[in-house]
Amino acid sequence: MVKSGDRPPAFRVQDCALAALATGKRAQNLRELRELLRDIHPGCIYYHFWGVLLRPRFDNPEYLNDFAEWARHGLHDHVLAERLAVIHPAEFPDMEGLRTVLIEEIENRLDETDSTPWAKPDREFHFIRTHIAVFDTHRRIENPPELASVVPQMSQGSVFYHFIDARRRTPKGVDDFQAWLAPFGETYADLVNRIRDIDPYFATLRDLREQLAGVMKQYFRGGKP
Repeated sequence: MVKSGDRPPAFRVQDCALAALATGKRAQNLRELRELLRDIHPGCIYYHFWGVLLRPRFDNPEYLNDFAEWARHGLHDHVLAERLAVIHPAEFPDMEGLRTVLIEEIENRLDETDSTPWAKPDREFHFIRTHIAVFDTHRRIENPPELASVVPQMSQGSVFYHFIDARRRTPKGVDDFQAWLAPFGETYADLVNRIRDIDPYFATLRDLREQLAGVMKQYFRGGKP
């Protein structure tokens, strides 16, 4: 149990938006994509994997990362698209590990094919780099039980910032909810475990908010401290 004088500071609810920055780098075939991936800024890899969640969409994307989407609809390579689609970015501690796996999958596919797949000129892969603009909502959470009422009201940008982007910012690579609850020790250990079990990637931000809200409500309704 955390003593009152040792309580962590209030949880600052933030919101965010992704600003897409053109790099001028583009690939028309699979070999060009591989070469550009070797040195492209890690912010590009982040954008083309995680940015899909926050970008406005009017349909349900077939694939959750832009590389798989391009392989399928730009190169018409179903095999490569499926392989890239199952890469889970949350399994890597940083973008460099993700970069390595991407390149390995592309090289494996190039070794399997006799010709290099090309995209039409209007279907080139354009590398985009992301910048995250953060906004303070001025909402503060003083006590963990307040999470049950605050999380359901969070914007999708807040969910992205605290549950997705936090993994780049926190020392242990976890979301902000886990990081904030950790100093309470065993008091909220079970809640931390439940949050940890939520997959951050194979769901929309709306779905993630519902899952988080459900965990918070169930936990505190169950009479936990």
